[in-house]
Amino acid sequence: MAKTVFQRNQKVWVESVGAWATIEKIVPIWAKGFDEPVRVTYDVGLGREFAAHELRPEDRVDGSDDAATANWRVLRARNKWQQESDCLHHPYPGTYPVVVTDPNDWGGWRTPGAEYDRDPRKIEFQARLIAAAPQLHALARQLVELAADHPEDAPPALVALAQRASAIERSLHEVPAAEVALGVVEAG
Repeated sequence: MAKTVFQRNQKVWVESVGAWATIEKIVPIWAKGFDEPVRVTYDVGLGREFAAHELRPEDRVDGSDDAATANWRVLRARNKWQQESDCLHHPYPGTYPVVVTDPNDWGGWRTPGAEYDRDPRKIEFQARLIAAAPQLHALARQLVELAADHPEDAPPALVALAQRASAIERSLHEVPAAEVALGVVEAG
């Protein structure tokens, strides 16, 4: 029986065309007398359906490479827009948090100064949460593995948590369709 290799909205390289595409539709091929599809093809919007061997997944950092996420940390940046005496109500006057995700202190997350000034404690919490995200992700993966390794012994509450963690993990790897992403930007 055939199993799906790719997910809907996943970005793939189409070897025969030499272009990137997004899986728009998974097309199972059924045969009479079988409970599962005998073959699965993928519609990527290029005029025909492609088999899994014609497609290659996008290389990505998915959190399984611990070295790629081990460097997430909160640094303090000097606030250029306010003097320290103007922001004594901030947890760290004269600075704001910056989460960096690269060994060279590049990339990551920053917040506008006005937003930080409006609610500095909230922004500080967000910075710590983002910096801890790789560790929380690893913890969630361990939870899913634990429930999968011992399904008959796992309490129902643990199984439910593992299912929620697995759903969140899947959503991390889904590439939203262009029209959905545009709708979020316009609505936000």
